[in-house]
Amino acid sequence: MRTDQDDNPTSDPMSDPMGDSRLRVSSQAASVVSVRGQGERRDRGERVQALAVFRFQLISPAIDEDLSMRARGRLVREIASAWHTDPFGRRVKYSRDTLDRWIRRWREGGFEALVPCEKATPLRTDPAVLEIAAALKRENPARTAAQVERILVRAHGWSPSQSTLLRLFHRLELPGADGQVHDGAVFGRFEAAAPNDLWTGDALHGKRIGGRKTYLFAFVDDHSRVITGYRWGFAEDTVRLAAALRPGLVSRGVPRAVYVDNGSAFVDAWLARACAKLGVRLTHSTPGRPQGRGKIERLFGTVTEQFLVEVADTTAQDLTAAGVSQAQALLDLNRLFRAWVETVYHPRVHSETEQTPLARWADGFARAGTGPQIPSSADLKEAFAWSQYRTVNRRTATVSLLNNTYQVDASLVGRRVELVFDPFDLTTVHVRYQGKPFPDATPLVIGRHSHPRARPETATTAPAPSTGINYLELVAADHHKATAAGINFHALTTTGPTGGGAHNGDGHAGGPPPGGVPAQMALPDMPAVPGDLADLAVTDPATVDAAVTGPDGASAPRNGVASS
Repeated sequence: MRTDQDDNPTSDPMSDPMGDSRLRVSSQAASVVSVRGQGERRDRGERVQALAVFRFQLISPAIDEDLSMRARGRLVREIASAWHTDPFGRRVKYSRDTLDRWIRRWREGGFEALVPCEKATPLRTDPAVLEIAAALKRENPARTAAQVERILVRAHGWSPSQSTLLRLFHRLELPGADGQVHDGAVFGRFEAAAPNDLWTGDALHGKRIGGRKTYLFAFVDDHSRVITGYRWGFAEDTVRLAAALRPGLVSRGVPRAVYVDNGSAFVDAWLARACAKLGVRLTHSTPGRPQGRGKIERLFGTVTEQFLVEVADTTAQDLTAAGVSQAQALLDLNRLFRAWVETVYHPRVHSETEQTPLARWADGFARAGTGPQIPSSADLKEAFAWSQYRTVNRRTATVSLLNNTYQVDASLVGRRVELVFDPFDLTTVHVRYQGKPFPDATPLVIGRHSHPRARPETATTAPAPSTGINYLELVAADHHKATAAGINFHALTTTGPTGGGAHNGDGHAGGPPPGGVPAQMALPDMPAVPGDLADLAVTDPATVDAAVTGPDGASAPRNGVASS
């Protein structure tokens, strides 16, 4: 049975957060460490996968089959002599024997052979704490490492050392109090030696279709300038990135390396997993440094000047008037872009290479005597699947995933398993434990059929037709009918019986008194207004009340009625 006891790295002494002189332990530290240990055991599956991806990225420069034995040995020695930052923020260094052993394992068993055994994950610094430290620095760049340390000790009972925090901030390129990060580095020109040695990917913001912003995900081959994968979409997310990358892999083969920026779609864990499964080295550019992405930026300039200039912004009203849905309009945009790429861009001589992209692509493989490495459908399915970890319920042998409940093998009760699934179809979920496959999970309760992030480009169901019934307007109409005929003004103006000879209160027969208004209510004779109120202007209610009340607090009669 394979063990990884000898794969433990040499840790940088300055990055050890457990040193007596650097770790402040309060009365709450014991409980914090205990909870942290439980979290490490619970999340061990995710972490060993992250370590496997890290190991692959570390050895990927030395696994090139075209390297001579001497060149490979030199690369391995360089990797072994350098310090590296692992996925958990530790500074580590590996021996040459360990690196050679990883290379042999990868050649024999692929990515899965790089997954370490459980005993080989001596995690010292909780990644969650490092994330909090980075968030504190981003929140206020003026905070020093010492200040961040004080905040962590006060909030969580412990903190990594200041040197560990400083290395973390430097690795993440977090700015200082002036908001700037400078290093004065100078970069030269670079071009890959052969097709599929390097793809560069990025996203371009395009026009509005039906009032919605469009985004182009594209990958360009660094050697030939062939656009290997591309797709327009209504969102700048992982799903749209996969929709551009997957057809490129099918038609152009698997590249040795992919170079992308730090956009949210490109730093998603799915992309790292997909590249590791296919044996692709994934590299992210340093934030704030556009160097190395010049070719994709130039491509986007060409797309903007020659393609997007011919595309007009449209609104939802424009599409409705033309009888075209948003989905159809997006399909038309992709159809037009595909035609432009294949008939205009690819056959045209590139000003820098002095060859057409297609001719340079073919010449590169002809010189190598090989062709592109096309992945199998099974490899693509595995690479583009998503995965999450869940602990199997001890009583029911079930797991919950996105409000869905699944039954798994009873032997996995209490264990933390990996659930592998297609984000667009949650009815089929594959189960793995420590890298070994188990029977698929049986759906018991399906409340969601797709991942919430796997949103379609447009709504799949049309809105229900309107009934034309406005309930509140009906209520208002009934209220109007009920109140319109409810007042008898004639009864209000008549004191005696109606009919001929009837007189009102002041002796006038029938109609209103002299000077009155028809339908005006007759008022009884009112007592004279008290003299002390006759000359008051009724502007202050308090003054009027005081005059009416009197000095002893007794209310004077108003309209002949005394208040009690």
